[in-house]
Amino acid sequence: MLRLERCEITNGGFTLQADLQITAGMKLAIIGPSGAGKSTLTEAITGFLPLQRGRILWRDQDLAGLAPGKRPMAMLFQDGNLFPHLTVAQNAGLGLRPNLRLSETERAKVQRALTRVGLGDLADRKPAALSGGQQSRVALARVLLQRRDILLLDEPFAALGPALKDEMLDLVAQIATETGATVLMVSHDPKDARRIADQVILVAEGKAHPPKETADLLDNPPPALKAYLG
Repeated sequence: MLRLERCEITNGGFTLQADLQITAGMKLAIIGPSGAGKSTLTEAITGFLPLQRGRILWRDQDLAGLAPGKRPMAMLFQDGNLFPHLTVAQNAGLGLRPNLRLSETERAKVQRALTRVGLGDLADRKPAALSGGQQSRVALARVLLQRRDILLLDEPFAALGPALKDEMLDLVAQIATETGATVLMVSHDPKDARRIADQVILVAEGKAHPPKETADLLDNPPPALKAYLG
């Protein structure tokens, strides 16, 4: 269980309140108007933004004081965060060791992860030689190798076309099911939520609301969400 207990998060002059809990193994979408605080929420969970008050707990462990890299979560960013001078295998291998001093066993793990995301024969290529979808798969392979309990997606597939985005979302859902990871996905598109999310967290009017079943929330949106969806 991931619990945010009476949290207050400040980002510049903006303050977000959150008091909610997320069941382990669930796939959730975080949606709401632009500027409502979706990224503020994920940055607090990952440890990039401090809490002004409250607690964030994972399986009853208070995450306060843990640096982002020490928290039980991995994050997929919008740009994939790939290093252009490294090969596909090396970029993925950063998920195991930042210094890339990998053992033979670890190199085999990297190759298996690349094969899992459909890049098994592209390990020696550089990011510039890949399509946007292939670059997203490299970033996903790196996250897969990190083997963290929680996977956060900050619209990593927003630049992809609809069909390719759907393919990547399906792949994330499959991997999460296989590994048992909890998924938190920031999205502006309710179609993304309907595709893979069990529940939705609405962020609006300075508050991250407790999760609700995806269909229930999107079919019967509260006023703030209805105004956003149009």
